[in-house]
Amino acid sequence: MKNIIAFAGSNSKQSINKQLVAYTSTLVDNVKATVLDLNDFDMPLFGVDLEEQMGQPETAYKFLEYIKSSDGIIVSLAEHNGAYSSAFKNLFDWMSRIDSKIFAGKPMLLMATSPGARGGASVLAIAKDRFPRHEANIVAEFSLPSFNDNFSDGKISNPELNDELLNEVNKFKIAL
Repeated sequence: MKNIIAFAGSNSKQSINKQLVAYTSTLVDNVKATVLDLNDFDMPLFGVDLEEQMGQPETAYKFLEYIKSSDGIIVSLAEHNGAYSSAFKNLFDWMSRIDSKIFAGKPMLLMATSPGARGGASVLAIAKDRFPRHEANIVAEFSLPSFNDNFSDGKISNPELNDELLNEVNKFKIAL
């Protein structure tokens, strides 16, 4: 059985991206899905002086091991001021100091959602440019606009958007 990990690029306890990624992970059948929470991987703010003083945090190694030992990754990025959340960027920075090939060529379903109509389009554009430089194999992508209008009771309520997600999940499953 294949193992996948799923996580939101957010440390919000009510993260809409975590809700989306948790739902999406249930759509991938015949896999063991582990949903990770950035709040379980606390680490100091990255800085080269701190890194020189203490090395890389054990929690960064632990998260990276989840990635390396998985067969695929589902990630939904929160968009803060048009970019990654600081919590995700900090984790990303620490892991890249351990191994620049963070994503290890694993198939990835890259997603974002937001309360607005653009559905995290800016952060998706950044990730689509940046992640392949760290060996991301983005095989599918999905943007959910207007989260509060299109997601309820733990799932996408808009049938057309749900069908679009199922199509992207299928691409991801094939790549596993």
